[in-house]
Amino acid sequence: MQGEKHLADDSGHSDSMVFGFDRATDEKSLAVFLEKIVSPDLLAKLVPRLEDQEIDSVLQLFTGLMKKHLSKKEFHRIFLGDNK
Repeated sequence: MQGEKHLADDSGHSDSMVFGFDRATDEKSLAVFLEKIVSPDLLAKLVPRLEDQEIDSVLQLFTGLMKKHLSKKEFHRIFLGDNK
């Protein structure tokens, strides 16, 4: 499909992350992508190299998405781990 984007994982395989095919595949691929982004090894290398503006941009993106798509109760329960 035109516009389809493949991202290779550590083993060089791109079959676990394919974007642009359909919504369901994009959602699964995004979940895999985000799981890889938060790996301790990657974060240990990447975070210290980020500029202040990049840190702010990442925080703004994710907090904005959570505010848009989660209720306050969901945010506290799921993200913050509050049981209240």
